[in-house]
Amino acid sequence: MEPINLLIVTCALFVGSHFLLSHPLRAPLVAQLGEGGFRIVYSIIAIATLIMLVQAWRGVPAEVPLWAVGDPLWAVATAIMLFASILFMGSLIGNPALPTPAAPKIAQAAPRGVYAVTRHPMMWAFALWGLAHAMVVPTPSQFILSGAIALLALGGSAGQDHKKARLMGDCWRHWSARTSFMPFGRQLSGITPWGDTIPRGHALFGGIALWLAATWGHGALGYMAAGLWRWLG
Repeated sequence: MEPINLLIVTCALFVGSHFLLSHPLRAPLVAQLGEGGFRIVYSIIAIATLIMLVQAWRGVPAEVPLWAVGDPLWAVATAIMLFASILFMGSLIGNPALPTPAAPKIAQAAPRGVYAVTRHPMMWAFALWGLAHAMVVPTPSQFILSGAIALLALGGSAGQDHKKARLMGDCWRHWSARTSFMPFGRQLSGITPWGDTIPRGHALFGGIALWLAATWGHGALGYMAAGLWRWLG
């Protein structure tokens, strides 16, 4: 199989298995295996398909970029990754979408910080990761990988809205009514003040730390320099 075709197949397996296990197969598997058993199976399949995807991506021969990537584009991508890192770190605390018994109570709180930006900050962080990488690595294989990640993140978010509404009922519907799927959707519509989107400390400082560490890791692991390190190195 051609390397690019193998990448397409592994991306389809990665994304497809997540959608199947998160929605149509979840209930029957939980009934058979229990919640704990299902999470083990889900984790094994997710890790296995991710490893296959990464290996397939690494196996694609060098490709000619579709456009030149200069400092202005790198600066935009770097800013996008900083924003994505803040969204991700902010999503780890006070997120009613995460599987926690406290989710119904959390969903009653006023959306602040990253949740005033979007009710799916973690998923948008992954989608923005895909966008930033496609901008500075404009090759067919990167487009396939970034597209798969974005599809899983944003398609999963839409599916999560339906699943959470079914599982949490009015709690989730009330949360959805006070938040936006699209980043800054409520602010751009004039419904919610921009001040609500100021990130909390764990999101801001944790996001900056993650961004610095991840972009430093690009160069340390032998990939192209990224982030501020591109100009400081």
